[in-house]
Amino acid sequence: MPGWGLSQKLSRLIGPYRARELSLSGNFLDAATAERWGLVNRVVPADALLPAAVALAHDMATIDPAFSAAYKALINDGYALPFGQAMALEATRSTAANARVSAADVEAARGAVQERGRKQ
Repeated sequence: MPGWGLSQKLSRLIGPYRARELSLSGNFLDAATAERWGLVNRVVPADALLPAAVALAHDMATIDPAFSAAYKALINDGYALPFGQAMALEATRSTAANARVSAADVEAARGAVQERGRKQ
């Protein structure tokens, strides 16, 4: 029996029927199926893997570290709750965070993200 969360995390990620299929059959998935089922974000050729990973890491590294940590915590904390409670948690944290920034700061950050997105 798994003791690291596999039975709970996998079923929430790909659904209980697919989780049962994988867990009880032991069958392997090809990359395209893993991507289609949401087990991986994208599939790239082997020679493009490192450049793709570096580009993604670069994009993530441009985010303010405090915001990144807070957002990761919000995703994790909300995921552990029923959907309605998770939405309420997001509203509470959003209100608190937004009270600490100016409209000019938000606009500058939004502009930077849009500019980076246009270059891709």
